[in-house]
Amino acid sequence: MSILTYMVPFMGGIALTAAVVFLLRKRLFSGQYRRLEQQKQEWKRQADQELDAQRTKTNLELKEEFINWKNEYNRKQSQKINKINDMERRLVQKEENLDQRYINLENKEKDLKKVEIQLGERRHELDQARCELESTLDEQRKKLETISGLTVQEAKEMIVSQYESEARMESAQRLRIIEEDLKEKSQVMAKDIIGTAIQRLASEHVVSSSVAVIDLPNDEMKGRIIGREGRNIRALENATGVDFIVDDTPEAIIVSSFDPIRREIAKRALETLIQDGRIHPARVEEIVEKIEKGFDDYLREVGEQTVVELGIKEINPELYYYLGKLKFRTSYGQNALQHSKEVSMIAAFMARELGANVNVARRAGLLHDVGKSIDRETEGTHTQLSVDLARKFGESKHVQEAIASHHMDVDFTSVEGVLIQAADTMSAARPGARREIFETYIKRLEKLEEVCAGFEGVEKAYALRAGREVRVIVDSNEMNDNKVFFVSKDIAKRIQEELEYPGQIKVTVIREVRAVEYAK
Repeated sequence: MSILTYMVPFMGGIALTAAVVFLLRKRLFSGQYRRLEQQKQEWKRQADQELDAQRTKTNLELKEEFINWKNEYNRKQSQKINKINDMERRLVQKEENLDQRYINLENKEKDLKKVEIQLGERRHELDQARCELESTLDEQRKKLETISGLTVQEAKEMIVSQYESEARMESAQRLRIIEEDLKEKSQVMAKDIIGTAIQRLASEHVVSSSVAVIDLPNDEMKGRIIGREGRNIRALENATGVDFIVDDTPEAIIVSSFDPIRREIAKRALETLIQDGRIHPARVEEIVEKIEKGFDDYLREVGEQTVVELGIKEINPELYYYLGKLKFRTSYGQNALQHSKEVSMIAAFMARELGANVNVARRAGLLHDVGKSIDRETEGTHTQLSVDLARKFGESKHVQEAIASHHMDVDFTSVEGVLIQAADTMSAARPGARREIFETYIKRLEKLEEVCAGFEGVEKAYALRAGREVRVIVDSNEMNDNKVFFVSKDIAKRIQEELEYPGQIKVTVIREVRAVEYAK
């Protein structure tokens, strides 16, 4: 009872409090709602004012922009109208000009028709005059043919023939004068250069190319070389492939072989045996084998010494071997290496005198016959092989071209090529440089005379001065003096094409007139 007593007032108080709070809150919310509604109305009014102001501003801007656009449009239209007016004015002016030109053209056409009529009349008059002139010329031509006894064509041929003969005679005379003058001047210069080059060259004469003489310290050495029952000398001959000739020549033995390399190996082997003192078959085979193995090095040394002697720089060392082999190759008895050295020195001297490339001349002169070291082992001419070796071992194009033209197999491409050909001829043709087999010599002279005698009008031909000169006698009734001049050139050209010869051949054509009468 006591709890309820206390609970009822407590609960009543809570209810009363809650009612008061609810009434207060309701009153508070009502005031806020009114304020919010007023604020909303105020905002709406402000928004309407701003919207009206913005609408008014926008309308003003649009009106202003429309006015500007309208003004711009009117301005452009005004410009277009002005341009159209200008174009219309120009077109009217052009039309007036065309009308005036048309009038002028009509006037000119009338004038041209008048001129055309006048020209037709004159053309008719000219045609009549031409017909009369042609008939007159025909009558005069017939009269001239009757008087002269020749037709027009025959007269033309006679005149052409006469002038052609006179022109050929005059050109031949002038050509002869020019060539004689050129020969005199060039011969003086050439003789001076060639004479100086030959003078500065230490030449040697041809020596035997099939034997070598070995000096002995005494005659007792001959017996030791022969050995008991000749076994030592037989061992030497078998090992080297050469013949050893032991005769009455004091303190000397002759080594005979047509192979120069074998002959040199045999000579070096015998000299080594003589120095060593031990001479028996086993020792002979040992020494020969040793020399044969080291012979390639010997060839390279010879080639290197040659290059150093000539002062040639930056040459491929592989060429030393081929240059060394030239020492054991001969041409008509002339040593090929010595010949190459001579050509190199002569060509270099002449190049220096003429202002040509001395280095190219010296190198090409040394290598111009290097192909002869392998021409017996490889197919091809020694000239082509020389060019191939030069190309293979890095020689310049100028050196290759000079080598290729030294026998005039190809045309000269430089002055160095001409100098190599001249130096080669000088080295081969100098006195004592080469020897020739008698039968070959006779055949060469006969062929020379046969080539000269093959020309029309030639009566006789004689080879003189060991084939260095040929004299040709022609029939004076078939040739005149000017034709003789051309015949000499033709003979020289055919000799160059058909014959091979060292040096040069002088061609002299003789035309002799003899008047013979007998007094009775």
